Amino acid sequence: MNEDESSSLLVTIFDINSVWWSKHDHGAKEEESFLHCLESLMIFINSHLLMKHSNKLGFIVCNGDSSIFVYPDREGGLKDLASVRDGKYEEFIRLNDNIVDEVKRIYNEALEGHAIGESNKATKLSGALSQAHCYIHRLMKESTAVDKLSARILVVKASSDVAPQYMPIMNCIFAAQKNNIVIDGCVLGDDSGYLQQAADITGGNYLKVTSIAGLLQYLLWVFLPDPHTRKSLVLPSAVQIDYRGACFCHRQLVDIGFVCSVCLSIYCKFIPRCMTCQTLFKLPDLPMGSKPKKKKKQ
Repeated sequence: MNEDESSSLLVTIFDINSVWWSKHDHGAKEEESFLHCLESLMIFINSHLLMKHSNKLGFIVCNGDSSIFVYPDREGGLKDLASVRDGKYEEFIRLNDNIVDEVKRIYNEALEGHAIGESNKATKLSGALSQAHCYIHRLMKESTAVDKLSARILVVKASSDVAPQYMPIMNCIFAAQKNNIVIDGCVLGDDSGYLQQAADITGGNYLKVTSIAGLLQYLLWVFLPDPHTRKSLVLPSAVQIDYRGACFCHRQLVDIGFVCSVCLSIYCKFIPRCMTCQTLFKLPDLPMGSKPKKKKKQ
C-alpha cells in the first residue's frame, strides 16, 4: 500500500480539568493560559487536515465530570474543502468556531461548578480513550482497501494520574496495540506514567512540555508527522518509563506485590482470596524446625 493513498485519522483528547487549569491560570501570562493552549491545538488540527485532503479528525474533551465528543458534531465533519471565502476555507471556519465555542462552554460550566464547592474529581481519561476507540473502529470498518485508514490518538493531559483509572486505561492501551493504533502523549503538568506506557507499547511519542508558551512548536515538531514520517526525523529521546502497576485492593502503585496466578490481579498485601476471580490462595506449610535424626541401632 502506497503511503500517499492512505488516509490518516487523528483523534485529539484534550484534558480541560477545571481544577488544574484554575490553579495554573491564576497569575499566569496570556501565552501560558487555557485559551492559548486551545488556540495552539486548533492550529495543530488544522495543519493535520491540510497535510492531505483525505485526512480525518476527531476531537474529545474530558474533565472531572465526563468525556464529550466535540467533533464531528451531529451534522457531520468536513464536506468540501474546495470552497473558499475571503481566502479561508468555509468548513475550516465552521470547524474552528464549533470546537472553540463548545470547549469554552464545557470549561466554563465545570469552572462554575468548581467555584460553588463541588468535589475535586479526577479527569475521565479512560472514558475519552474508549470513545476514541469506538470512533476509530467505526471509521476503519467504513474504509475500503483502496483508501486504507491509519489512526492515532493524541492525548494532551494537564492533571495528574490517579490510581483508580489504572485498569481501564491499561485495557485501552492494549486494545490500541492490538488494533495498530498509535497513542501519543503530550503532558502539560506532572509526568504521566500511563501515557509513558501507552506511547512505549503502541509506538507513539511522549513529551512533557516545559513551557506552555511554546506548545504549538512542540505539537508541530513532535506530533504532527505521522508514524511513518517520524522514522526520518530526529525526535526527543525516550524517557525512563515507570512500569509500576497499581494494586487492585487500594489502587496504589506498588514496586513489589502479590500477583494472582489465575487472573494476574495485583495486591500490595497477601489476601486469602482473590478479589477479582475468587481464587483461593494456598501457601505451603512453613517448616517449624527440623526434627532430630534418630540414631541407628548397631
